[in-house]
Amino acid sequence: MPRSLRTVRPRPGRPTLASVVEPVRALVVSWNGAHLLPSCLSSLEQQTVRDRMEVVVVDNASTDGTEDLMARRHPAVRVIRSAVNLGFAGGAELGMRDAPGHVVLLNNDARFAPDAVERLLDALDGFPRAGAVTAKILLADPSGGEPRWVNSTGNVVTTRGAGGDRDWMRPRGQESTERTVFGFCGGAALLRREALDDVGGFDPSLFLYYEDTDLSWRMRAAGWEVVHEPAAVAVHQHAASSGTDSPLFRYHNTRNSLVVVTRHAPARVVLRSVVRQSAGAVRAVLRAGTSSAVARARLRALRDYALRLPRTLRERRALWRNAAVDRASVARHLSPPGGD
Repeated sequence: MPRSLRTVRPRPGRPTLASVVEPVRALVVSWNGAHLLPSCLSSLEQQTVRDRMEVVVVDNASTDGTEDLMARRHPAVRVIRSAVNLGFAGGAELGMRDAPGHVVLLNNDARFAPDAVERLLDALDGFPRAGAVTAKILLADPSGGEPRWVNSTGNVVTTRGAGGDRDWMRPRGQESTERTVFGFCGGAALLRREALDDVGGFDPSLFLYYEDTDLSWRMRAAGWEVVHEPAAVAVHQHAASSGTDSPLFRYHNTRNSLVVVTRHAPARVVLRSVVRQSAGAVRAVLRAGTSSAVARARLRALRDYALRLPRTLRERRALWRNAAVDRASVARHLSPPGGD
């Protein structure tokens, strides 16, 4: 089984290194994001714990001058350049591969408040069984004013198999106060080194979307928790790098939601997810016809999910065979359907 899909029973007696001595790598994955990187990297350079933090950018074969930008404006930042676009999942896995300690993730279209990483590290110390700490992500105000709406306080998955951001579009100040959340949002989070050693990193085959939910599920199966740190704030230009109405988004979001749910969820949740996604594809075709690129992307996603199903079921058996926490117990963290 690939390292990125490993599920290992955690060793409760193994000591956890305190963050005061653990090295930290801040990791940014970028594809043709030269226009986004200066703001993102500037926020990392201004962190209160910058002196103990390595900053790494994974350049996913960009063709927009990213390489030149990094050499001119950010020569101190280490750049790992991929020969091909590996997506966020593959790029992040590449960037984490030789990380000696904890890993901070920040989207290239996001920026951290100056004390955000320090706050994430404090939370990691305060929750010894937290495999990941997810930040409070606010939506950038298009007019340049103070953010007024919440993007995410972590990831949730419903009993119909739909993943999403907790507190999406809630007014700032009215977000959830519960520290425990099903999963972390890969846009702004801290991953514990020990948890990554136990369960592996991101699955590169997911390419884009649901890779953070998949890793969160594996952490929970191994006995790790995911917590939200409200004092660690990031501001996000939502979907500035890929868009939520594009065929790219719709294909990967549809396919990966089904793959991840089939890997991990109880059978009834898998069935509901397949029915929900199939109905969505039918509605898209009836509404726009097969000439619609987005409708065709939905159909391709369903086809590729079906072709991949034997492999996904093998992964399901292998991942849960020796899990420290059984599937039903992890599934108790799923949310009601809501409006998915």
